[in-house]
Amino acid sequence: MSAKHPIVAVTGMAGAGLSTVRHAFKAVFERLAIRPAIVHGDGFRRYTDRQFAALLDEAKASGRSISWFGPDCNHFEELETFFRSYVETGSGVWREYAHNAERALRLNTRAGEFTPWKPLPGGSDLLFYEGQHGGVVAKTWTRRQVEDRHFPPEIDRRVGRQGIDVARHVDLLIGVVPCINLEWIQKIHRDCAKGYCTEGESVETILRRMDDYIHYIVPQFGLTDINIQRMPLVDTSNPFIARDVPNPDESFLVVHFRDKRKYDFVELLKKIPGSFMSRPSTIVAPGGELKLLLEMVCAPILLEMMARKRAAA
Repeated sequence: MSAKHPIVAVTGMAGAGLSTVRHAFKAVFERLAIRPAIVHGDGFRRYTDRQFAALLDEAKASGRSISWFGPDCNHFEELETFFRSYVETGSGVWREYAHNAERALRLNTRAGEFTPWKPLPGGSDLLFYEGQHGGVVAKTWTRRQVEDRHFPPEIDRRVGRQGIDVARHVDLLIGVVPCINLEWIQKIHRDCAKGYCTEGESVETILRRMDDYIHYIVPQFGLTDINIQRMPLVDTSNPFIARDVPNPDESFLVVHFRDKRKYDFVELLKKIPGSFMSRPSTIVAPGGELKLLLEMVCAPILLEMMARKRAAA
C-alpha cells in the first residue's frame, strides 16, 4: 500500500460484471479529476490463445486439468512485482492482451496475443486494475510441481512470506461475485453469444477449472475490502438449462464491507433507493443501482486517497 501511489483493484470472473464496474469507476474518476492508469489482468496471462489451446490438448491427453485461473497459466510473480513497483515508483512493467480483432488492430498485434512488455507511463494518480487476480494469494509452485495442496486456513497464514501476495499491495480491493449459478449462466450465455464455444464446451470448461477456482479465485473474496454479490430473484436452480440471463432489475446486490467503521451507512441508505441493511456490515440494494452504489461508496474513499497523496508529496 502507498500514500503516493495507491492501487484500486477490482477482482472477479469474466462475465461477472467487471466491465460495468470499470465504466462506473471511469465516470467517478472523470468527475473527481483523477488520472488513473488502467490495467487489465489478461496482460499477465502466461500464454497466447494458440499456446493455451495446444497446452489444453496436451493436458487432456495426460488426464490433467489446466485453466486461466491458476499459476500454470498466469504470471503471478510478475503481477505482484508490477504492483510492488507501482507502489514504490508509480510505474512498472506490463503488457496488453488483444482479446478480439478490434483491440488487436489498436494494439498492432494479432487477436489472442500480447504486446511486448513495456514500462507503464508515469504521471497517473493511481493504478486501477481489473481482472481475475487483483487480490490473489498463493504458493509459488504450480500443480506440476506439487500434487497435494492445502491452502487455507488463510492460505497457510498468508503463504509464510514464501509465495505470492498481491492483495497486500492494494489500497482498495473490491470483489465482484455473482452467486455461483448466476455466474455459470452468464458464462454459458457469454461464450455462446460471442461464438467462443458451444454450450457443452462451456460447461466442460466450468468443470475443468473448478479446482483452480476454489484455490485461486474464491480465497480473494475473503481479503476484499468490499464484496458486491449479485443475487437473482428468479429461478436459477439449474444453470445449464437457463435460456436467458436475469437482468439487473431481477436481482439484488448484496454488498459486504469488511470494516464497517469506515462507512456512513445511514447516509448511504438515504442516497440509494430501495436499499436496506441485512447485517451491520451488509447493504442490500436493487440490482439496477450498481453505478449509483459505487459512486456513493467509492468517491469518498478516492477523495481520501488523493488527500493522502497530496500530503505525502
